[in-house]
Amino acid sequence: MKVDVIIIGSGAAGLMCAIQAGQRGRTVALLDHSKKLAEKIRISGGGRCNFTNINTKPENFLSENPNFCKSALSRYTPHHFIALMNKHGIGYHEKTLGQLFCDDESEAVIAMLRSECDDAGVKRFMNCEIESIKHTPYAAEQADGKKAKFYVSTSRGEFEAVSLVIATGGLSIPKTGATPFGYHVAEQFNVPITKLKAGLVPLTFAPDDWKPYAELTGVSFEAIVTAGKHVFRENVLVTHRGLSGPAILQASSYWQQGAPLHINMLPDLDMEEVFTAEKANKKLLSNFLTQWFAKSFADVWCVQFTARTQIKNLPLNQYNDKQRKTIAAALHDWQVTPSGTMGYAKAEVTCGGIDTRALSSKTMECNDVAGLYFIGEVVDVTGQLGGYNFQWAWASGYAAGQAV
Repeated sequence: MKVDVIIIGSGAAGLMCAIQAGQRGRTVALLDHSKKLAEKIRISGGGRCNFTNINTKPENFLSENPNFCKSALSRYTPHHFIALMNKHGIGYHEKTLGQLFCDDESEAVIAMLRSECDDAGVKRFMNCEIESIKHTPYAAEQADGKKAKFYVSTSRGEFEAVSLVIATGGLSIPKTGATPFGYHVAEQFNVPITKLKAGLVPLTFAPDDWKPYAELTGVSFEAIVTAGKHVFRENVLVTHRGLSGPAILQASSYWQQGAPLHINMLPDLDMEEVFTAEKANKKLLSNFLTQWFAKSFADVWCVQFTARTQIKNLPLNQYNDKQRKTIAAALHDWQVTPSGTMGYAKAEVTCGGIDTRALSSKTMECNDVAGLYFIGEVVDVTGQLGGYNFQWAWASGYAAGQAV
């Protein structure tokens, strides 16, 4: 099959690129090894698809080249996608921090994108295994005025196009069909790749270190979590292997191996003032803390605090000023050092990817390989939690779709 554009990957970015290219009159073949369309959209947001964030700005994205995302994000904004939702009559609502979710199931968004593809004349080939990609460089055909071509051999036949778009995602959530295919294509064409790691992922601790907390699975509290220079205020969740919850997932993308996390467990209070006001109180410290934490957590935290500082779990009226100050400081800066993460199986995104310095920020085309484009998660642009990664998928897909 000869087409103008071959897109490999039928996730959010690939679908958006296909729609835009098709609407411009380009003939498009959309290929995917999966049997189902857009599995990550299907499972996102607990099945409700957190499809964008109305507060999207470049600072919500992590990349070795932080300015790269600005161009695409400015040309396809959350309001553009909201307009598409409105066109199809799909209801949505804001939860917290600008996150927009479907009123109904994620399938509504998938059906919308499928419909837009069909209307744009996009030909979809699912359950299509890619066997090889070959490329005729531009220079070889320059004499007769022809453009370079890409030849893709698949289990569904041979495809030929002038433009090839890689929208195959990263390594996160293998059960949705994630593979390293996109990185292998980059290696084939000598396109550099930045260091990869699991992002938006629960953090784990050495079993012996975490043993006291391992039985507290399900305990949660609101906190401010700091990883390096990045600060997030949301819930923290205790798990049998470590910590999770929105604040931890956010911090995980910025956390570096061996570095501690700083957790302010009572961000709305000045605990030194609280303890000073309560210095006549005869309640045990652990019991006093149960007004903010589950008793099981307060008990374990106090035992661990005592082991570190030799300050015992006593009635408040038995502490001196220096001890009260030390306890308050520990509650506002609980320092824990993870041993690792839960890995790609539990990660929502892959940090790192195709080095953006090798791409055009306007079109997503490779600087050194005419006609080759990379979009979405496979690129070294990673959004924070809360709809930002979908917005990058729509924006980068749109940018490439306007150029191919």
